[in-house]
Amino acid sequence: MPSSSNEYPKVLVVMTAPFNTGGSSRTLDSYFHFWDKKCVAQIYSRNCEPTKGHCSTFYQISDERLVKRWLGHKDDVGKTYVDEDLIEADRLVDEFAGSASKLGYAIGAKHTPMVELLRGLLWQKRFWCTSDFIQWIDNFKPDCVLYNFSNHLFTQEIALFVADRFGIPIIPIIGDDYYFNDKRSISPAYHLFRKKFKHLTERVMAHSVNAIYCSDKCMRKYGGHFELGGSPIYVSSSIIRRDFRPIRKKSPLFLYCGSVRLGRNLALVEIADALKAIDPTFSLSVYSSETDEDVCAPLISHPNINFGGRIGYESVVKMIADCDVFVIAEGFRDKDLLFTRYSLSTKAADGLASGAAVLTYGPSDAGVVEYMADTKGSAVCSEKTNLVAVIKRLVEDTQFQYELYENAEITSRNNHSILSSTHSFKQVVNDAIHSYKKGNH
Repeated sequence: MPSSSNEYPKVLVVMTAPFNTGGSSRTLDSYFHFWDKKCVAQIYSRNCEPTKGHCSTFYQISDERLVKRWLGHKDDVGKTYVDEDLIEADRLVDEFAGSASKLGYAIGAKHTPMVELLRGLLWQKRFWCTSDFIQWIDNFKPDCVLYNFSNHLFTQEIALFVADRFGIPIIPIIGDDYYFNDKRSISPAYHLFRKKFKHLTERVMAHSVNAIYCSDKCMRKYGGHFELGGSPIYVSSSIIRRDFRPIRKKSPLFLYCGSVRLGRNLALVEIADALKAIDPTFSLSVYSSETDEDVCAPLISHPNINFGGRIGYESVVKMIADCDVFVIAEGFRDKDLLFTRYSLSTKAADGLASGAAVLTYGPSDAGVVEYMADTKGSAVCSEKTNLVAVIKRLVEDTQFQYELYENAEITSRNNHSILSSTHSFKQVVNDAIHSYKKGNH
C-alpha cells in the first residue's frame, strides 16, 4: 500500500526542468492537478529556481555546481527548495554568476553525443550522491519514481539509484523516440553514447511495470518492445471552449504559437504562400520565443506572415479565443521527423479545446498530424500540392467547420480534460506500485 496516509502514493519526479503550474510543466499538471503536494517531490538539474506549484520539495543538482566541484570549490553540489518558501510567479530565475556557472550552462545547453559523454563524466555518482542527497530522499521515502524519459545519461542513473535504494518501480513518461532513434554516423562519440544510453534505458525499463505514453502510437512501439503496461495520458487544456463561430470571410485571423524549429518555419512559410494564393490580404500571425536569426529569417521576410516574439501562456489563450484558425505545423524533412514522429504537441490539446477551427499541416507520420487526422476535429493536409484546396474548403465551407467543431469537442472531453488525465495517471501509478510489489517485473 502507498506509504502516504491519504492514499496518494509518494511520487519522486526525475526530470531536467523544475515542475511548476505554468505552461512549461503542463504535462505534469495533467497528472498532479489534484494530487496532495506533500506526496510529490522532484530532483532536477536546470540552473534556475523552481516556483510554487504541486511539489512539496525540490532537490537541484546542476551542471554549474558540479563544474565548481571539479574546479576545486567546496560548495554543496545539491540545493533543497521547499514549496512554502517559493515565489508564486510562473517564471524561472537564472543563477548564472561566474565563469563556472557560464561553463555549466554551456554544457547543459548542448545535447551532442560528445557533450552528453562529457556530462556523464561530470555527473559521476561520487559527486552527486552525497550524504545530503541521501538524507533528502530518505526523508521523502518515495513509493515510485516518475522519470521523464530523455536523451541524457545522468537522469537515468539517478532514477535507477533511487529505485534500487527503495525497491520501487520506475514509471517512465515516454514522449519522444529516443531509444529507437538511431542515425548513420561515423562519429565514435555518437556510437559510444548510443551504446551507453541504450544500456541505461534497458535497465530503466526493466525496473518498470507501467509507462505513460504521449500517444497510442508511442504505446504500441515502446509498450510492445519492452513489454510494459500503462496508458496514453494526454495533456489537458484549461482553455474555456467558445461557442461555434464561422470563420470570418474578410481578413480571417490564422494563428500559430510555439516552436518554429525542426522545419516548422518552412511549413509555416508554405501555409503563408497558400494564404497569399487564395487571397493576397490573408496573413498568418506567428508567435515564438525563437531568437536564432537563421530560423526566423524566412518568417520575418514573408509578406503574409506577421512574426511576433515570445508571449506568455495567458496571452496565448486570449489570442486563441480571438482567432479564426488555429494552426499546427510540423516539418517535412527526414531529420525533422526523427524528432516528431512520436511526439504530440500541447498545441493539439489547446486547438481541440478552444472551439476555433484547426488547420494541421505536416507529414502524415508525424505524431501530432496523425493524431489530429484520427480525431476528425481538424482540417489536415500532408501534401503541399493540396494545401490551397484544404485551406479554401476550411474557410468557405461552414458545415465542414461545424463538423470539425463537434468532433474536436468530443475528443477534447474524452482525452484532454483534467479529470480524465488525473484519473488515468493515478490508476497507472497505483497499478505499477502494486504489481511491482507482487514481483510482476
